[in-house]
Amino acid sequence: MIDPPRFAADAMLGRLARWLRVLGYDTAYDIAIADPVLVQLAEAEERVLLTRDRHLLQELRPARAHEVRQDDPLQQLRELVFALALAPPRELFTRCLLDNAVLQAVSEAQAQPLLPEGVRALAGSVRRCPACQRLYWDGSHVRRMRGALERALPGWLHGERQD
Repeated sequence: MIDPPRFAADAMLGRLARWLRVLGYDTAYDIAIADPVLVQLAEAEERVLLTRDRHLLQELRPARAHEVRQDDPLQQLRELVFALALAPPRELFTRCLLDNAVLQAVSEAQAQPLLPEGVRALAGSVRRCPACQRLYWDGSHVRRMRGALERALPGWLHGERQD
């Protein structure tokens, strides 16, 4: 089995970075990082550098890079899925959308006092980011995001061929 690619997104691609994290892709993103440092990070960690900045590509010549051409984040994601032939994830929402950390399962007993009262009765797993302590659960936001992914990449999440 081939390891999935890891990404480093430049300052212009924060929303794309979040969508990649939704799909479980390890995606480094820091709006404050300078381009030369970003290229060094991408190369040191063997990440595919994602950028809209042609100057960065021409001047710094990163080893592994993809120039993102679309404007809309979901269309950027679609472009990347096709260009890199990305496989659909086994599971969504395994990484923190804010800091990229791998989420950890939280037992029902631990989760109940931490969840907002209105979502405590919802069925499903609860996960927590070990870095920022943010909680993730299967709520309406997850359904909306799944719907947006299905519209952008019809059938892809279910392994259907994309043409």
